[in-house]
Amino acid sequence: MPVYPPILRPGDTIGIVTLGSPLSSATINESIAVLRNMGFQVLVGKYVYNVNGYLAGTDEQRAEDLMAMFANPAVRMILPTRGGVGVAAILPYLDYGLISRNTKIISGYSDISVLMIALYQLSGLVTFSSLLLFDFRNSTPAYNFNQFFEATSTTIAPRVIRNPPNMPQNSKVPGNVTGPIVGGNLTSIMDTLGTPFEINTDGKILFLEETHEPTNKVFRMINHLKLAGKFTNCLGVVMGECTGCQIAYGKSYNDLIDEVIVPLGKPLMTNLASAHGIYKAAIPIGARVNLNTYNNTLTVLEPAVTL
Repeated sequence: MPVYPPILRPGDTIGIVTLGSPLSSATINESIAVLRNMGFQVLVGKYVYNVNGYLAGTDEQRAEDLMAMFANPAVRMILPTRGGVGVAAILPYLDYGLISRNTKIISGYSDISVLMIALYQLSGLVTFSSLLLFDFRNSTPAYNFNQFFEATSTTIAPRVIRNPPNMPQNSKVPGNVTGPIVGGNLTSIMDTLGTPFEINTDGKILFLEETHEPTNKVFRMINHLKLAGKFTNCLGVVMGECTGCQIAYGKSYNDLIDEVIVPLGKPLMTNLASAHGIYKAAIPIGARVNLNTYNNTLTVLEPAVTL
C-alpha cells in the first residue's frame, strides 16, 4: 500500500539537500531566499555546498544529509537542490525502514527519479516528480508553482493533470486504465536496470521523459526498456517531453514514439508538460491515477498528501 506524506503548510520547515552533482552557492542561496519569502522555514543540510568534482561530497555524505532530514521531526518537506549524476550511488546507504516511519514530501526530477522510484518500491512513500530547489525562482512560470502546491498543499481529489494552454496533451493509443504511476527520467531509469533498485512496472502506468539526447540514443534506451520487459505488463504509458532532443538520421522524438511506442498497443498519452520542460506538471510517483486516452485525461484519483 502506498504511504502518503503529511501536507505542506505555510511556515513549515523545508530541508535542503544536494544528492547528486554540486550547484553553485549563489544559485542555492537565491532559491532559499525565494522559499523564505514564501513564508517557509529552511534547514540546510551539512553537505549541501560541497564540491567533489562532478559530485557534491561523497556518496555516504549525501546519503547522510538525506537521512538526517527524514529523521528530523521538524522537517516537513525535503527539496534537493538539483539532480545531476550520482543520485543512484546513495541508494545503498539509505534506511528505507526509517523513511517509511518518518514520511516527508520529497520533490524533484532528472536523476532524482531513481530516488523517487526506490522510495516508493522500498518504503511505500509517494513522492513528486515536480520542482527542485533551483526551480524556486522569481522567473518560474505560475503554472509550475500552481501544480506543485496543488499537489503538496491541498487534498484536492480527483485532480486532473492538465498542460498549460496552447500545449496540448495527445492521446495516441485508446484505452482507459487505472493504477499507480511510476517512472521519470529515461537515462536515470536505465542506470538502475539489473540492480536492486530496478523499476517495477508490472500493473503500473509508466511515465518517461528525457532531455538533450539525439533520437537514436533515445531509441536505444527505449528498446533496452522493451527488451527488459518494462512495457510487457505495464498498464499504459505517459510520454513527457524530450526537451532539446535532436533529430537524428531524419527521425524526431515524435517519430520514435509513433514507430516504437505506439505499436506496443498500450494506452498512450504524449507531450505531458514535465520535468526538464519549461512547464512542469506535478506527478505523484506511486499514487493511483486514471489514464483515459478516449477523453485525453490523466487524473490523480486520491490526495497525494494527508492532513
